[in-house]
Amino acid sequence: ATDEFIRRFMLHVLPRGFHRIRHYGLLASSNRKASLARARELLNVIPTPEAEVPEPEPVTPPPCPCCGGQMVVIQILPRWCQPRGPPRATDPAGGSA
Repeated sequence: ATDEFIRRFMLHVLPRGFHRIRHYGLLASSNRKASLARARELLNVIPTPEAEVPEPEPVTPPPCPCCGGQMVVIQILPRWCQPRGPPRATDPAGGSA
């Protein structure tokens, strides 16, 4: 019936602001490696050899656009991080400008 269909459908709709958790149990991201390793151990599965990853070559930063000298990397911001503003200058007496 239509009412029963709508009732069952609404069981899967989350209220605004809620987030659906898709992975839990063995595949939870917090303990995925440990859980899969334990499962493989209990099932007597032969571990697959890990592919050798070549060591990445050091990345040289681009030259400074003003002077042409080598730029010095002070901080690399993660993709999700908002950069901070520059620090405020303080006067020698200890107050802020």
